[in-house]
Amino acid sequence: MQLGLIGYPLTHSFSPKYFSEKFLRETLFDHSYKAFPISDISLFPELLHKHPELSGLNVTIPYKEQIISFLDDIDETAKVIGAVNTIIISSNGKTKGFNTDVIGFLAPIKDLIHDVKSALVLGSGGASKAVVFALQDCGVKVQVVSRTPGNRQSISYNQLEHIDTFDLIVNCTPLGMFPNETSYPQIPYDKLNQKQTLYDLVYNPSETLFLQNGKEKGCRIINGYVMLKEQAEASWRIWTSENQHM
Repeated sequence: MQLGLIGYPLTHSFSPKYFSEKFLRETLFDHSYKAFPISDISLFPELLHKHPELSGLNVTIPYKEQIISFLDDIDETAKVIGAVNTIIISSNGKTKGFNTDVIGFLAPIKDLIHDVKSALVLGSGGASKAVVFALQDCGVKVQVVSRTPGNRQSISYNQLEHIDTFDLIVNCTPLGMFPNETSYPQIPYDKLNQKQTLYDLVYNPSETLFLQNGKEKGCRIINGYVMLKEQAEASWRIWTSENQHM
């Protein structure tokens, strides 16, 4: 089975190493996973044409939303979210999109989600859409923060005077990700307190400045490693499921 990842850039992505190690560990020597950095989503059909052996793909920044219009079909949950991070490709070349970010996101907070009444979500891209869906599905009141708030559902970073009232703050932006470890979301960290949880979808480095700043205020901190692992395994289940009929 030939699998891969599309996005741009893909210099330090989680999935290729994770799946390569998984295939070795499980002696799946006829399986491979490769990164396919494409500079524009319009190159997606050409990629499929060049690699007819592909059975599935993961999708990462910045194409989780843009990819939808290039697919033949889309799972209902992914349709509601408005973002796709997993594609299955049938033997006749038909494509169907899914979203496993929801499963991954909830995995490390399953023991505390019942105590979360309100959440602040930083960023409004494809990952953010999955996080918002997951939280609202758990009955959490969600506020999205965006550099360019385009509707009533999001606010700007200079409107966070009540940041201490949110139980959970989730960073869905790439700020702080290697190799740009000195960047971080511009929120009023001095107003945070020990009753709050900071969750960063970034996993490299394991403790971003966003998390470090929260830790200094006594917040519980969670990085993105477990989410990435769980969403990858959920993708694997989709690719290998005998129940997928396209």
